[in-house]
This record gives sequence, C-alpha cells and structure tokens, in this order.
Amino acid sequence: MATPGVFKVAAVQDAPVFLDCSATVAKACDWIARAASDGAQLVVFPEAFVPGYPDWLWAVPARERAMLNDLYAELLEQSIDVPGPATDALGQAAQRAGVHVVIGVNERNAEASGSSLYNTLLFFGADGRLLGKHRKLVPTACERLVWAAGDGSTFQVFDTALGKIAGLICWENYMPLARYAAYAWGTQIYVAATWDRGDPWLATLRHIAREGRVFVIGCCQALRRDDIPDRYAFKQLYPADREWINAGDSAIVGPDGRWLAEPLHEVQGIVMAEIDVRQALGSRWMFDAAGHYARPDVFELIVNRHAHPMIRTIERDEAPEPDGKAPPPSKLDRRHQRPKPTAKRRTRR
Repeated sequence: MATPGVFKVAAVQDAPVFLDCSATVAKACDWIARAASDGAQLVVFPEAFVPGYPDWLWAVPARERAMLNDLYAELLEQSIDVPGPATDALGQAAQRAGVHVVIGVNERNAEASGSSLYNTLLFFGADGRLLGKHRKLVPTACERLVWAAGDGSTFQVFDTALGKIAGLICWENYMPLARYAAYAWGTQIYVAATWDRGDPWLATLRHIAREGRVFVIGCCQALRRDDIPDRYAFKQLYPADREWINAGDSAIVGPDGRWLAEPLHEVQGIVMAEIDVRQALGSRWMFDAAGHYARPDVFELIVNRHAHPMIRTIERDEAPEPDGKAPPPSKLDRRHQRPKPTAKRRTRR
C-alpha cells in the first residue's frame, strides 16, 4: 500500500468557457500549470467542466423543444471522445506540470452511436497517461434528458504514487453502496466532483470523510450569469439581478471530518491543502467501514463490473466447408439452437 509523505492537493473552482471545448481545455491546462507552480501534486476540476454543465435543463420547459434540440446539438458537438484530442491535451499538461489530474467532462459514446453523452470523470497520472475514467452511474432528475447512465465497468479506484484515488460525481455520493465499494477498494483520496453546493452538500462532504476515513476533495463550478453568452435565449430565464448561477463551495476535508480548506463561496479561484495519507490510515484503528467494522457475515455487496455495450458482434467464417457443408454456427448461434431429440433405447425384458 502506498504511503507517501505530505503533499498538496488543489480544487479548481472556475467557470468553463461555456460550450467551447477547445477554449475550456486550454483554460484547464492553464489552471494545471498554475496549481503545480503553487506546489500541488493533485489538481481536481468540477463535474462536467468540459465544455460545461447543462444547467438549462433546470430552467427550460420541456415544451421548448426547438431550444432544447439546439442546445443538445451544440453540447454534443463540443463534447469529447475518450481518448481523443482533448484527452491528449490534458495529458500533456499533466505531464509538463508533473501532477495528477482529475477532471469532469461530457463524453460522447464514441463506441456506439456517437450521439449520446456520459457525465464522466477522467483520471490522469503525473506522467500524462490517461489512467481511466468513471461514467456517472445515475444522472439526477432532468440530467437524464442529456446524459446516459454509466455501468460498473468504469467504477474503479486508481492506485497512484500519491495513494489510492477514487471519484464519484455529484449525487452519486448519496449512494451508500457506491461509497462502500470505494472504501472497500482502499480509497484514500476521495474526489467528489459536483454541481451541488450549500450547507446540505457540505455536510455530505464532511460525513463521507469521517465515514470512510478518507481525504475528500469537493470541487464545483462557480458560474456567474455573465459567464453565459447573451446569444443563448435560456439566459433570459434567470433573473437579471442574479449574479451567481452556482456559488461553488469547493472545499477539502480531512479524515476526521474537519475542514482543511474551507468552502470557497461566490469566488472563482482555487482551494489548496496539505494532506498526509498516513493520517487517514492511522485513524482506521477505531472505525474502518469496509474493514473490521464491516460484517460480511451479515451484509454482502456484489459489484457488477461487466461492460454492457450497445452492440456486440461475433465474427464467423461464411466460406463453405471443404466437404460442401454449411459453416458451423457461432457460439452465439448455438446458444439459441434447440437440442436435437435423442432416441430412447428400448430394453427387452
């Protein structure tokens, strides 16, 4: 188990360049360099930072079909493939800075239609390598109008030089079984990338830290009404005197539930804190949710990490056999064939 020394972590609380993928990626790369120059070894960005969170879903009535169609088409166009040019740029920024990076993106389902989206967290190593991704398991309420549900194949913990890092997105953090799985896989640094803010959410961050004996990095966008270009008609649905659409409240919590970096409210900037993973491990003698305080003889959790692709193909040789017979059926075909009846042997008495 990795037990590194004391190091700095950072949560970037900023607004994307709204629905502009290349400009937002460039902004993220700049933040990575700035955080690294301040000594951070792990830099975390909010949920759906690239190219932005579709907050219009909470404002535009469903009857405004044309507006919703146009917004989805633009979001789809500005979303990213994983891997792809955007992940290459982010990985190069991580490598240049020598830092680990976790960032929320809108991801196209490039493995299938290319026209559905996932709410995805990307994890990069300090060498710039894309370690993996996590697709949000359950989009919340009207988010399901634009994001598909991920499956267990991308639910994982990454063993890095800094310690074991996991991440859940927004209200996934209210899923007790998902949290428990992350604890059971040995998570030490827990990323809670989100669009949520306010006292109930901040209480959740502190509860997770104390429950899992983990360091929690809560990271949210801080979005002003003025960060949305005037060309978007839905902007007029927000009150003209409303400055902040999202106030942020990014924060960092220690394994005892205390603030290491207090919430950053109505400010675009960065929060940083020093952490020592050994503190998280040492406190588990008293409470270890997925260790000595668990009761596997009473409660059992099964995590299905099989992928569920939209389509599977099974190749078969269409050429005839040398004896002229039809080619043998594939394994899938055999599954659906009825067994041939067998003749019953009669015995004489």
